[in-house]
Amino acid sequence: MSITDLSATQLSTAIHARDMSCREVMSAYLAQIEQRNPAVNAIVSLRDPDELLTEAAACDEELAHGLSRGWMHGMPHAVKDLAETKGLRTTSGSRLLADFVPQYDCLVVARMKAAGCIVIGKTNVPEFGLGSHTFNDVFGTTRNALDHSRSAGGSSGGAAVALATNMVPVADGSDYMGSLRNPAAWNGIYGFRPSQGRVPAWPERDVYLSNMSTEGPMARNVLDIAMLLGTQAGYDARSPLSLQGKLDEFATITSAAAALSSDACDVRIGWLGDLRGYLAFEPGILELCETGLRTLASLGCSVEPTMFEMEPERVWDAWLVWRNLLVAASLAPLITDEPKRGFVKPEALWELDRGLALTAPQITHAAVERTAFNRAIMRLLDRFDVLAIPTAQVWPFKIEERWPTRIGDREMDTYHRWMEATTYATFAGLPAISVPVGVDERGLAMGMQLIGRPAGDVDLLRVAAAYEGAAR
Repeated sequence: MSITDLSATQLSTAIHARDMSCREVMSAYLAQIEQRNPAVNAIVSLRDPDELLTEAAACDEELAHGLSRGWMHGMPHAVKDLAETKGLRTTSGSRLLADFVPQYDCLVVARMKAAGCIVIGKTNVPEFGLGSHTFNDVFGTTRNALDHSRSAGGSSGGAAVALATNMVPVADGSDYMGSLRNPAAWNGIYGFRPSQGRVPAWPERDVYLSNMSTEGPMARNVLDIAMLLGTQAGYDARSPLSLQGKLDEFATITSAAAALSSDACDVRIGWLGDLRGYLAFEPGILELCETGLRTLASLGCSVEPTMFEMEPERVWDAWLVWRNLLVAASLAPLITDEPKRGFVKPEALWELDRGLALTAPQITHAAVERTAFNRAIMRLLDRFDVLAIPTAQVWPFKIEERWPTRIGDREMDTYHRWMEATTYATFAGLPAISVPVGVDERGLAMGMQLIGRPAGDVDLLRVAAAYEGAAR
């Protein structure tokens, strides 16, 4: 097994046992990037290799003196290009920000650096992170790891592909409308959206309303997910809605492995499926997810079809108001005049214009509807421990398409309507993980979301770990 084939926790153990040097690790990953990245364009803004090797050598020197920064000590890491990195370009895939070099690290990057990682570059994103197809006018398009003619998903598309091609040991991402989950599903890995407030964000212009987006971990296995989540999570006073405390269960590899140990017996799974025909799916997706459900049933889980007691169209209408409002709030300070609009993709301008046109009664009504939806989901979670639904409604589509305009005979009326299945966990602030359920006859990958109870991140990851063990 080569260095880049190791999981992140295996790599950490080997580095700390001095079985391999941090410089050897860095060299192996740089070689993997040189070999794989040209075909997929997942990693961007790659730093100078000599500088990275020098930093790796410094990590070796620290270990020689018995000093470790943390479980990520000396591990190469590429940060999603929406997250600010000190001294390294953070473009958000936008020509308006193509030369933006922050003078600070955002909170999640600071925490990962404190755990010992060496930031080697960034991972590609759609423009402003909008849409689940990773292309932009700054760096171009990221291609699916399994089929280079297909979309990688997004917005954490570069992160997912970098992981799936072994160019990084573990990856960070962020999730608003499935941005950690959809690309994970399409590239055959795991993507975890934490509970609302579990991973605080800083700096933020608004720390109260803008909490439908969250940063979180992606990995090739659940233990790695748990370890990176333990690094990212924890209360921060500058983020007043962040959850108190840290996830102490994931403080060390040993404790994380123990916390995830479970046979998942007696876990009650509510299968949302296509919401009784409301959601459109391409052929084969529901059936492949049902194989994942059978895997859970083999562990002793009970699986029962279910549905929340609220019309899904009402949920979507309320979701869309919140989406337009919050996207417009983030874009408006950047797109201040007509010339700047010419540098922005039409999907972003559509969100901006709709958000700026919203009225107070519309926003209030959407807030009331969101509250009603939360009550409906909580009633389901009184009956079930976990809810399940496919991660994506379509298979990875051809890279030349901007977004799917139809699913079967149903027209998609917005650029993101085909991602509707990912909105439910987000809107209710619940933890959700996309687990791989296999590939179709074309070799295209799909995932299934497992959605947990509020603040039930550890319990949900325990179920996912049991699923992973049974699905091997």
